[in-house]
Amino acid sequence: MSEVVGEVRKFVEEECKKPTSNYGYEPFTNHFIPVVNYVKILGEKLNVEVEIVELAAWLHDIGSIVEGRENHHISGSEIAEKKLKELNYPQDKIEKIKHCILNHRGSKENENKRETIEAQILVDADALSHFDEIEGLFKAALVYENLDQYSAKKSVMEKLKRSYNKLSFQESKKLIKPKLDAAILLFGEDNGN
Repeated sequence: MSEVVGEVRKFVEEECKKPTSNYGYEPFTNHFIPVVNYVKILGEKLNVEVEIVELAAWLHDIGSIVEGRENHHISGSEIAEKKLKELNYPQDKIEKIKHCILNHRGSKENENKRETIEAQILVDADALSHFDEIEGLFKAALVYENLDQYSAKKSVMEKLKRSYNKLSFQESKKLIKPKLDAAILLFGEDNGN
């Protein structure tokens, strides 16, 4: 791990630990770490500069933690630029990282212009992480969305299927297909019953 990656990781963890963090510490272990792991795997398989996607992964949701979910891709890119400049990171690489962060939101697909493979790797890794945080998806459905158990199960399965279907790389689909199959086996296909 480079010194800059280590400093950024520490920065994100500290922001998650703050009482002002919008989601507490859980996103650090349950979301950021899986996203980072997936970008590293995909980055190596797809032969990109792994440090770029790794830094983008650490910083992709920092806007949510610090300022809230609304437009967190924009606030996150601004926070990332400020932090990376403090660490004297090269501006051309900062621009690549900002592009990844600005375009990582799958729900904003029509607004996005993912012009680089690095940006698409981050989108895939973000979607792949959903399969590592199924309990968090249930928590969101049950606690934050106030769904009943049946509706929560249906909502989680729909999200997992959407996440799988929007993956861009065959490498991503091969990586996660066993987890999708396991979720279907555990929670079943919704057949309207």
